[in-house]
Amino acid sequence: MTDTSTTTSSALDRSGVPLCEMRDIRVSFGGLHAVDGVTIDLYPGEVVALVGGNGAGKSTLVHTLSGAHPADSGEIRINGEHATIHNPRDAREYGVEVIYQKLALADNIDAGGNVFLGRELRTRTGALDDEAMDSATQKVMQRLNPRFKNLKTAVRSLSGGQRQSVAIARAVHFNAKILIMDEPTAALGPAETAQVRDLIEQLRAENIGIFLISHDIHDVFDLADRISVMLQGKLVGTVDKHDVTKDDVLAMIIAGKQPGEALTD
Repeated sequence: MTDTSTTTSSALDRSGVPLCEMRDIRVSFGGLHAVDGVTIDLYPGEVVALVGGNGAGKSTLVHTLSGAHPADSGEIRINGEHATIHNPRDAREYGVEVIYQKLALADNIDAGGNVFLGRELRTRTGALDDEAMDSATQKVMQRLNPRFKNLKTAVRSLSGGQRQSVAIARAVHFNAKILIMDEPTAALGPAETAQVRDLIEQLRAENIGIFLISHDIHDVFDLADRISVMLQGKLVGTVDKHDVTKDDVLAMIIAGKQPGEALTD
């Protein structure tokens, strides 16, 4: 397989303690085992894609990390230390932020207002400190996307790639170390998709780890370093993208086959 990505997983240092470990995670809804004993990890500056069909359990798995739905059993470790995560506030305390597919942006306000949405800065008199929020937003945007100039434009008027920039800037400004990105290029055109890829490369450069949920196998191979495949709540396996083909991963997703098994029937 010919690889055209600019970042190779071989450049990542996985000799130390993972940034995040999810060990033997189990989540049930009634008699349904939505996540059944899954163990995955994530290192600084790494993108791990979580893939699988509808109902595979990938979203439920990351919900345990984001605090949206605590696990029934298992352990989460952040930087080698046990993490207690009962709700999204707990998750944010550990540097975990979520970039939802719908981005959760307020369309009628500008970039700065969205970056500080729910965490607004105020002056000594209690008024909104728009100047401080705009300044902070400009600084984080300069790191992430220097071409972004629409700081005072309501986000409803921004392109999909620019809206992703705003959502990511909000997470990064509040010291995210682990990002969960849900279908970040869904419904984006080629130019906007390229912009999101550039954002992810910058996040890698800042040693932020990313769990990427995606149904697009092409995005997975373009963006991820490793790929974790789930089927019916279980982990089929985690593979280095350079060691497998897209057909290998599709066989894991559809039939739970390990790489090399696809042609043995």
